[in-house]
Amino acid sequence: MPRSIADVAASPRWERVLTLVATAVSAGPQVVVVDGFAYATEFADHLGRALATHGRDHVRGPVRPASPAPSAGAPLVVVAGPWPAHPPDVLIWLRTGPVADRPSREHEAQVVVDLRDLAWPVIQHIDEALLDRGSWHLGEVRAFFAARAGTWDTKYGDDLPAYAAAVAETGVPVGGLAIDVGCGTGRALPALRDAVGPAGRVLGLDITEEMLAVARTSGRARHADVLLADANRLPLVPAVVDVVFAAGLVGHVPGVDALLCEFARVTKPGGRLALFHPTGRAALAARHGRTLRPHEPLAEAPLRQALARAGWRLDRYCDDPDRFYALAIHSG
Repeated sequence: MPRSIADVAASPRWERVLTLVATAVSAGPQVVVVDGFAYATEFADHLGRALATHGRDHVRGPVRPASPAPSAGAPLVVVAGPWPAHPPDVLIWLRTGPVADRPSREHEAQVVVDLRDLAWPVIQHIDEALLDRGSWHLGEVRAFFAARAGTWDTKYGDDLPAYAAAVAETGVPVGGLAIDVGCGTGRALPALRDAVGPAGRVLGLDITEEMLAVARTSGRARHADVLLADANRLPLVPAVVDVVFAAGLVGHVPGVDALLCEFARVTKPGGRLALFHPTGRAALAARHGRTLRPHEPLAEAPLRQALARAGWRLDRYCDDPDRFYALAIHSG
Protein backbone atom coordinates (compact mmCIF):
# COMPACT_ATOMS: atom_id res chain seq x y z
CA MET A 1 0.00 0.00 0.00
CA PRO A 2 1.56 3.34 -1.03
CA ARG A 3 2.16 5.85 1.74
CA SER A 4 2.73 8.89 -0.43
CA ILE A 5 1.92 10.15 -3.89
CA ALA A 6 5.63 9.91 -4.73
CA ASP A 7 5.35 6.10 -4.47
CA VAL A 8 2.83 5.94 -7.31
CA ALA A 9 3.00 9.23 -9.23
CA ALA A 10 4.79 7.66 -12.19
CA SER A 11 1.92 5.24 -12.87
CA PRO A 12 -0.24 5.77 -15.98
CA ARG A 13 -3.30 6.39 -13.79
CA TRP A 14 -1.59 9.19 -11.88
CA GLU A 15 -0.13 10.65 -15.07
CA ARG A 16 -3.61 10.82 -16.61
CA VAL A 17 -5.16 12.49 -13.56
CA LEU A 18 -2.37 15.06 -13.22
CA THR A 19 -2.45 15.80 -16.95
CA LEU A 20 -6.22 16.38 -16.91
CA VAL A 21 -6.06 18.60 -13.83
CA ALA A 22 -3.11 20.56 -15.23
CA THR A 23 -5.00 21.05 -18.49
CA ALA A 24 -8.06 22.26 -16.59
CA VAL A 25 -6.26 24.86 -14.49
CA SER A 26 -3.67 26.08 -16.98
CA ALA A 27 -5.97 28.13 -19.22
CA GLY A 28 -6.09 31.24 -17.08
CA PRO A 29 -6.66 31.01 -13.31
CA GLN A 30 -4.08 32.80 -11.22
CA VAL A 31 -4.55 31.13 -7.82
CA VAL A 32 -5.12 27.38 -7.53
CA VAL A 33 -5.61 26.03 -4.01
CA VAL A 34 -5.24 22.31 -3.28
CA ASP A 35 -7.05 21.28 -0.12
CA GLY A 36 -8.52 18.20 1.54
CA PHE A 37 -7.94 16.09 4.59
CA ALA A 38 -4.59 14.71 3.39
CA TYR A 39 -1.95 14.87 0.63
CA ALA A 40 -2.54 18.54 -0.28
CA THR A 41 1.14 19.50 -0.28
CA GLU A 42 2.22 16.44 -2.24
CA PHE A 43 -0.55 16.86 -4.79
CA ALA A 44 0.30 20.55 -5.25
CA ASP A 45 3.96 19.65 -5.83
CA HIS A 46 3.13 17.02 -8.43
CA LEU A 47 0.58 19.30 -10.08
CA GLY A 48 3.30 21.93 -10.36
CA ARG A 49 5.52 19.44 -12.17
CA ALA A 50 2.68 18.55 -14.52
CA LEU A 51 2.11 22.24 -15.25
CA ALA A 52 5.79 22.69 -16.03
CA THR A 53 5.65 19.70 -18.38
CA HIS A 54 2.83 21.44 -20.24
CA GLY A 55 4.76 24.70 -20.44
CA ARG A 56 2.64 26.66 -17.94
CA ASP A 57 4.56 29.23 -15.93
CA HIS A 58 3.65 28.83 -12.26
CA VAL A 59 4.76 29.55 -8.70
CA ARG A 60 4.30 27.23 -5.72
CA GLY A 61 2.93 29.07 -2.65
CA PRO A 62 2.51 29.60 0.14
CA VAL A 63 0.16 32.54 -0.22
CA ARG A 64 -0.78 33.73 3.25
CA PRO A 65 -4.34 34.84 4.13
CA ALA A 66 -3.26 38.48 4.23
CA SER A 67 -1.61 38.34 0.81
CA PRO A 68 -3.24 40.32 -2.00
CA ALA A 69 -4.54 38.54 -5.05
CA PRO A 70 -1.92 38.30 -7.81
CA SER A 71 -2.07 41.01 -10.44
CA ALA A 72 -3.15 40.39 -14.00
CA GLY A 73 -0.48 38.64 -16.01
CA ALA A 74 1.22 37.13 -12.96
CA PRO A 75 2.19 33.46 -13.14
CA LEU A 76 -0.26 30.88 -11.89
CA VAL A 77 0.12 30.33 -8.13
CA VAL A 78 -0.41 26.85 -6.67
CA VAL A 79 -1.09 26.79 -2.93
CA ALA A 80 -1.44 23.78 -0.63
CA GLY A 81 -3.78 23.97 2.33
CA PRO A 82 -6.64 26.27 3.35
CA TRP A 83 -7.11 29.03 0.80
CA PRO A 84 -6.17 32.67 1.30
CA ALA A 85 -8.53 35.51 2.09
CA HIS A 86 -9.15 36.20 -1.58
CA PRO A 87 -11.15 33.30 -3.02
CA PRO A 88 -9.01 31.16 -5.30
CA ASP A 89 -9.72 30.98 -9.01
CA VAL A 90 -9.79 27.20 -8.62
CA LEU A 91 -10.21 25.06 -5.52
CA ILE A 92 -9.05 21.45 -5.94
CA TRP A 93 -10.53 19.24 -3.23
CA LEU A 94 -8.90 15.89 -2.46
CA ARG A 95 -11.45 13.34 -1.26
CA THR A 96 -9.68 11.12 1.26
CA GLY A 97 -12.38 10.41 3.86
CA PRO A 98 -14.10 12.35 6.64
CA VAL A 99 -12.34 14.19 9.46
CA ALA A 100 -14.61 14.90 12.40
CA ASP A 101 -13.24 18.28 13.42
CA ARG A 102 -13.06 19.87 9.97
CA PRO A 103 -15.86 20.39 7.41
CA SER A 104 -15.48 19.26 3.83
CA ARG A 105 -15.24 21.99 1.19
CA GLU A 106 -15.94 19.57 -1.64
CA HIS A 107 -19.18 21.30 -2.63
CA GLU A 108 -17.23 24.54 -3.25
CA ALA A 109 -14.53 22.94 -5.37
CA GLN A 110 -14.13 23.32 -9.12
CA VAL A 111 -12.07 20.10 -9.19
CA VAL A 112 -12.59 17.02 -6.99
CA VAL A 113 -10.13 14.12 -6.99
CA ASP A 114 -10.85 10.88 -5.13
CA LEU A 115 -7.69 9.68 -3.36
CA ARG A 116 -9.21 7.06 -1.07
CA ASP A 117 -7.17 4.51 -3.01
CA LEU A 118 -3.90 6.37 -3.36
CA ALA A 119 -2.65 3.98 -6.02
CA TRP A 120 -5.73 4.61 -8.18
CA PRO A 121 -6.79 8.30 -8.14
CA VAL A 122 -10.03 9.19 -9.92
CA ILE A 123 -11.37 12.59 -10.91
CA GLN A 124 -14.91 13.02 -9.61
CA HIS A 125 -15.61 16.52 -10.87
CA ILE A 126 -14.17 19.24 -13.09
CA ASP A 127 -16.17 22.40 -13.62
CA GLU A 128 -17.23 22.71 -17.24
CA ALA A 129 -15.82 26.24 -17.35
CA LEU A 130 -12.39 24.67 -16.92
CA LEU A 131 -12.59 21.54 -19.08
CA ASP A 132 -15.27 20.01 -21.27
CA ARG A 133 -16.64 16.90 -19.59
CA GLY A 134 -16.46 14.98 -22.85
CA SER A 135 -12.68 14.92 -22.54
CA TRP A 136 -12.56 13.31 -19.12
CA HIS A 137 -15.83 12.10 -17.59
CA LEU A 138 -16.54 8.69 -19.11
CA GLY A 139 -12.92 7.60 -18.77
CA GLU A 140 -12.86 8.54 -15.10
CA VAL A 141 -16.18 6.81 -14.37
CA ARG A 142 -14.81 3.65 -15.97
CA ALA A 143 -11.61 3.98 -13.97
CA PHE A 144 -13.55 4.37 -10.71
CA PHE A 145 -15.67 1.25 -11.21
CA ALA A 146 -13.08 -0.89 -13.00
CA ALA A 147 -10.83 -0.78 -9.92
CA ARG A 148 -13.72 -1.77 -7.65
CA ALA A 149 -15.54 -4.37 -9.76
CA GLY A 150 -13.75 -7.40 -8.33
CA THR A 151 -14.66 -6.57 -4.72
CA TRP A 152 -18.00 -4.84 -5.28
CA ASP A 153 -20.18 -7.81 -4.35
CA THR A 154 -17.99 -8.68 -1.37
CA LYS A 155 -18.48 -5.16 -0.04
CA TYR A 156 -22.13 -4.66 -0.98
CA GLY A 157 -23.53 -8.16 -1.55
CA ASP A 158 -25.94 -7.94 1.38
CA ASP A 159 -27.94 -5.32 -0.56
CA LEU A 160 -29.68 -7.93 -2.73
CA PRO A 161 -32.91 -8.05 -0.64
CA ALA A 162 -33.13 -4.25 -0.83
CA TYR A 163 -32.84 -4.39 -4.62
CA ALA A 164 -35.56 -7.04 -4.81
CA ALA A 165 -37.85 -4.94 -2.61
CA ALA A 166 -37.29 -1.85 -4.77
CA VAL A 167 -38.10 -3.79 -7.95
CA ALA A 168 -41.26 -5.18 -6.34
CA GLU A 169 -42.35 -1.66 -5.33
CA THR A 170 -41.86 -0.37 -8.86
CA GLY A 171 -44.69 -2.39 -10.38
CA VAL A 172 -42.87 -3.98 -13.32
CA PRO A 173 -45.46 -5.36 -15.80
CA VAL A 174 -45.43 -9.06 -16.64
CA GLY A 175 -44.27 -9.53 -20.22
CA GLY A 176 -42.74 -6.05 -20.39
CA LEU A 177 -39.29 -4.71 -21.20
CA ALA A 178 -37.32 -3.59 -18.14
CA ILE A 179 -33.89 -2.00 -18.37
CA ASP A 180 -31.39 -1.62 -15.55
CA VAL A 181 -29.22 1.38 -16.44
CA GLY A 182 -25.91 1.36 -14.62
CA CYS A 183 -26.55 -2.26 -13.70
CA GLY A 184 -23.03 -2.82 -12.37
CA THR A 185 -22.63 -6.40 -11.20
CA GLY A 186 -26.30 -7.09 -11.89
CA ARG A 187 -27.80 -7.01 -8.40
CA ALA A 188 -31.25 -6.02 -9.70
CA LEU A 189 -31.32 -8.38 -12.70
CA PRO A 190 -32.74 -11.51 -10.99
CA ALA A 191 -35.60 -9.51 -9.44
CA LEU A 192 -36.37 -7.78 -12.74
CA ARG A 193 -36.44 -11.16 -14.51
CA ASP A 194 -38.86 -12.57 -11.95
CA ALA A 195 -41.06 -9.49 -12.38
CA VAL A 196 -41.35 -9.55 -16.20
CA GLY A 197 -41.71 -13.34 -16.33
CA PRO A 198 -40.74 -15.70 -19.16
CA ALA A 199 -42.48 -13.58 -21.81
CA GLY A 200 -40.70 -10.37 -20.79
CA ARG A 201 -37.22 -9.09 -21.46
CA VAL A 202 -34.55 -7.55 -19.24
CA LEU A 203 -31.56 -5.49 -20.40
CA GLY A 204 -28.64 -4.61 -18.15
CA LEU A 205 -26.54 -1.68 -19.36
CA ASP A 206 -23.32 -0.35 -17.89
CA ILE A 207 -20.36 1.75 -19.03
CA THR A 208 -17.74 -0.45 -17.34
CA GLU A 209 -16.84 -3.79 -18.89
CA GLU A 210 -15.28 -5.03 -15.65
CA MET A 211 -18.60 -4.66 -13.82
CA LEU A 212 -20.43 -6.53 -16.59
CA ALA A 213 -17.80 -9.27 -16.42
CA VAL A 214 -18.65 -9.80 -12.74
CA ALA A 215 -22.36 -9.90 -13.64
CA ARG A 216 -21.55 -12.71 -16.07
CA THR A 217 -19.29 -14.73 -13.77
CA SER A 218 -21.73 -14.39 -10.86
CA GLY A 219 -24.50 -15.91 -12.97
CA ARG A 220 -26.74 -12.83 -12.76
CA ALA A 221 -26.28 -12.10 -16.46
CA ARG A 222 -28.27 -15.22 -17.31
CA HIS A 223 -31.34 -13.26 -16.22
CA ALA A 224 -30.80 -10.53 -18.83
CA ASP A 225 -28.97 -9.37 -21.92
CA VAL A 226 -26.07 -7.25 -20.66
CA LEU A 227 -24.60 -4.53 -22.86
CA LEU A 228 -21.78 -2.01 -22.64
CA ALA A 229 -23.54 1.34 -23.06
CA ASP A 230 -23.52 5.00 -22.04
CA ALA A 231 -26.57 5.97 -19.96
CA ASN A 232 -26.90 9.20 -21.95
CA ARG A 233 -26.91 7.36 -25.29
CA LEU A 234 -28.97 4.22 -24.81
CA PRO A 235 -28.90 1.79 -27.76
CA LEU A 236 -32.71 1.64 -28.00
CA VAL A 237 -35.35 3.04 -30.33
CA PRO A 238 -37.92 5.45 -28.85
CA ALA A 239 -40.87 4.38 -26.70
CA VAL A 240 -40.10 0.68 -26.23
CA VAL A 241 -39.32 0.39 -22.51
CA ASP A 242 -41.89 -0.29 -19.80
CA VAL A 243 -39.62 0.26 -16.78
CA VAL A 244 -36.29 2.01 -16.31
CA PHE A 245 -34.50 0.98 -13.11
CA ALA A 246 -31.44 3.01 -12.12
CA ALA A 247 -29.63 2.32 -8.84
CA GLY A 248 -26.90 4.67 -7.65
CA LEU A 249 -26.55 6.16 -11.13
CA VAL A 250 -27.39 9.84 -10.85
CA GLY A 251 -24.33 10.74 -8.78
CA HIS A 252 -22.03 9.38 -11.49
CA VAL A 253 -23.68 11.05 -14.50
CA PRO A 254 -23.26 14.75 -15.22
CA GLY A 255 -26.33 16.56 -16.46
CA VAL A 256 -29.38 15.07 -14.74
CA ASP A 257 -31.74 16.75 -17.23
CA ALA A 258 -30.04 15.07 -20.19
CA LEU A 259 -30.19 11.70 -18.43
CA LEU A 260 -33.89 12.00 -17.61
CA CYS A 261 -34.65 13.10 -21.17
CA GLU A 262 -32.84 10.05 -22.51
CA PHE A 263 -34.84 7.82 -20.17
CA ALA A 264 -38.02 9.51 -21.41
CA ARG A 265 -37.01 9.01 -25.04
CA VAL A 266 -36.88 5.22 -24.73
CA THR A 267 -39.88 4.81 -22.40
CA LYS A 268 -43.50 4.24 -23.42
CA PRO A 269 -46.16 6.72 -22.27
CA GLY A 270 -47.22 5.58 -18.81
CA GLY A 271 -43.92 3.75 -18.32
CA ARG A 272 -42.10 3.92 -15.02
CA LEU A 273 -38.73 5.14 -13.80
CA ALA A 274 -37.32 3.97 -10.47
CA LEU A 275 -34.30 5.78 -9.01
CA PHE A 276 -32.90 3.77 -6.11
CA HIS A 277 -30.02 3.50 -3.69
CA PRO A 278 -29.79 1.01 -0.80
CA THR A 279 -28.48 3.82 1.42
CA GLY A 280 -30.26 7.08 2.18
CA ARG A 281 -28.80 10.33 0.88
CA ALA A 282 -27.70 11.63 4.28
CA ALA A 283 -25.92 8.41 5.23
CA LEU A 284 -24.26 8.25 1.82
CA ALA A 285 -23.07 11.85 2.11
CA ALA A 286 -21.68 11.14 5.59
CA ARG A 287 -19.80 8.16 4.18
CA HIS A 288 -18.05 10.57 1.83
CA GLY A 289 -17.36 13.12 4.55
CA ARG A 290 -19.83 15.78 3.41
CA THR A 291 -23.23 17.17 4.32
CA LEU A 292 -26.28 17.37 2.07
CA ARG A 293 -27.01 20.57 0.17
CA PRO A 294 -30.62 21.69 -0.49
CA HIS A 295 -30.25 21.93 -4.27
CA GLU A 296 -28.61 18.58 -4.98
CA PRO A 297 -30.16 16.70 -7.93
CA LEU A 298 -31.84 14.02 -5.79
CA ALA A 299 -33.34 16.40 -3.23
CA GLU A 300 -37.11 16.20 -3.61
CA ALA A 301 -37.89 19.63 -5.08
CA PRO A 302 -35.01 19.75 -7.63
CA LEU A 303 -35.72 16.16 -8.65
CA ARG A 304 -39.44 16.83 -9.10
CA GLN A 305 -38.65 19.86 -11.28
CA ALA A 306 -36.05 18.03 -13.37
CA LEU A 307 -38.42 15.11 -13.92
CA ALA A 308 -41.19 17.47 -15.04
CA ARG A 309 -38.88 19.17 -17.53
CA ALA A 310 -38.11 15.78 -19.05
CA GLY A 311 -41.72 14.62 -19.24
CA TRP A 312 -41.98 12.65 -16.01
CA ARG A 313 -44.30 12.99 -13.01
CA LEU A 314 -42.87 12.18 -9.60
CA ASP A 315 -45.26 9.70 -8.02
CA ARG A 316 -43.40 8.56 -4.91
CA TYR A 317 -40.38 9.87 -3.00
CA CYS A 318 -38.65 8.22 -0.05
CA ASP A 319 -35.33 9.24 1.47
CA ASP A 320 -35.03 7.16 4.64
CA PRO A 321 -31.71 6.54 6.41
CA ASP A 322 -31.47 3.04 4.95
CA ARG A 323 -32.60 3.68 1.37
CA PHE A 324 -33.47 6.19 -1.34
CA TYR A 325 -36.35 5.48 -3.73
CA ALA A 326 -38.16 7.71 -6.22
CA LEU A 327 -40.79 6.51 -8.68
CA ALA A 328 -41.82 8.58 -11.69
CA ILE A 329 -44.42 8.03 -14.43
CA HIS A 330 -43.73 9.01 -18.04
CA SER A 331 -46.42 11.44 -19.13
CA GLY A 332 -45.71 10.87 -22.81
